[in-house]
Amino acid sequence: MTNRWNGWGEESVIYPLSRSAQNYLEHRLGKQAHIEDVQIGDVLKLIPDSNLPPHPIISTRKIDRLRHSRGQSLPDWIDLRYGTIKTFTDGVAVPGEDEDVEQLIKLSYKYDMNLIPYGGGTSVLGHINPVESERPNVTIDTTRLNKITGFNERNQVALIGAGIRGPNLESSLNAQGYTLGHFPQSFEQSTLGGWLATRSCGQQSALYGRIEDMVRDIHIQTPAGLYIVHAFPGSAAGPDLSHAILGSEGRAGIITRASMIIQPLPVHEAFFGYFFREWEKGLEAVREIAQHKIPVSMMRLSDPEETEITLLLSGKEKLLPWADRGLRWLKYKEHRCLLIVGFSDQTNLSHKTNQKRASSVIRKHGGLNTGKFIGSQWEKNRFTTPYIRNTLWEKGYAIDTLETALEWSKVPSALKEIKQSIIKALEVFNRRVLVLRHISHVYPDGASLYFTYIFPRTAEPEETLEYWWKMKKAASTKIINLGGTISHQHGVGLDHLEYLPAEKGEIGLNVISAVLNSFDPKSLMNPGKLIK
Repeated sequence: MTNRWNGWGEESVIYPLSRSAQNYLEHRLGKQAHIEDVQIGDVLKLIPDSNLPPHPIISTRKIDRLRHSRGQSLPDWIDLRYGTIKTFTDGVAVPGEDEDVEQLIKLSYKYDMNLIPYGGGTSVLGHINPVESERPNVTIDTTRLNKITGFNERNQVALIGAGIRGPNLESSLNAQGYTLGHFPQSFEQSTLGGWLATRSCGQQSALYGRIEDMVRDIHIQTPAGLYIVHAFPGSAAGPDLSHAILGSEGRAGIITRASMIIQPLPVHEAFFGYFFREWEKGLEAVREIAQHKIPVSMMRLSDPEETEITLLLSGKEKLLPWADRGLRWLKYKEHRCLLIVGFSDQTNLSHKTNQKRASSVIRKHGGLNTGKFIGSQWEKNRFTTPYIRNTLWEKGYAIDTLETALEWSKVPSALKEIKQSIIKALEVFNRRVLVLRHISHVYPDGASLYFTYIFPRTAEPEETLEYWWKMKKAASTKIINLGGTISHQHGVGLDHLEYLPAEKGEIGLNVISAVLNSFDPKSLMNPGKLIK
């Protein structure tokens, strides 16, 4: 498996864009001219020689440094595709044992080096980027720390290496009849350690919970020494110190392994597609299902624009006209919205009962059950969808996402206001942007709001970056003003750094700083991320 050096995922995987989908984009955003990307050889010439002293476990090869210097944020893509990257990691180490990590931390003290933990490289907020520093930066690639070394079926707990990727983790657990149940969209590329360090949330969190609900023990190598967070089935012995590690984004140390709570594989699992005549009715249905605590594994409600794009990207162009006619005949027209609901149950009885209860609520709000076909297509493609970034870029379009979470009372207005803030930010440049929205994680008291925005890029990297920055700034400011979290599932990294004080407050930031300083007194770990 060879991953792209300047895009998403494996080089061999291409996400096809149907003619109808391309026509839709050209109609909404205009037809774009092809812009050539810089070649890898030209980028390698930009990389200065490393100042690191030779060491057997640290590579200073330029190709290794390039592949570990950027993640998947839009600024990262601009750096790599246009050749504007200015900071590179000075070396890359790939430890195979906890002892190797311990040795690397000792070296960081000896040679005064910054250490940057690196899992699958899927960060969309600059978590793994080296920042300008008088110290050399060394990236610690954890992907060899990828073994399941303990499996306790009676306790339903597995001890898992932090560098294991999603597919390898699930295939190992599935072989023994279990699942972790954590399926972020980056599942195929991301790692357990990355999930923990950024407090990740998987697509089926309605059933399995967020990553912090699944973890028990955490092993982390810190500059202050090895620290193991021991969890219990329940404890009131002071604060839960696992939360000093969860969401620490590499600032506390390098997570090497963790004991995770595993679940038996579902006996019955299916994903159904439902249509609503209007967005507001769908919102009421998902809120009611969440507040009635009907056991579903996931719900994803798309707005009319995202619904249209989802159907156009389904790969079933011959069926689309017939489906469109049928829906319109039933009065599901231009404002129709698609809801995907997942059911993952341990018995046939519970599967039927849960589906019946959810469908009853959906029908009450005018929802139409279209069966498993659309849901199955979504499940089949849910981890390949990020590959569309590569395809759209080559067609002349940039794509990015942002997300938040708010209380139900604020959700309807926030969905409108955040979308408008993105659109207005680009109107200043006389440019159009297509904003897609969905609700993808629901709770009794609120929901996460997810925005995907597609806009034309230009031949000038500074111009494309300015477009992105204006939209990101406008939406983030709007989120803070509405009282939403700056990040429901992506973390903080570099791109959300300036917005965290509004959420945590001065005292909160001081607490975070004090905790991180306890683990890392010299601030050698991933500087510049999470907090200044």
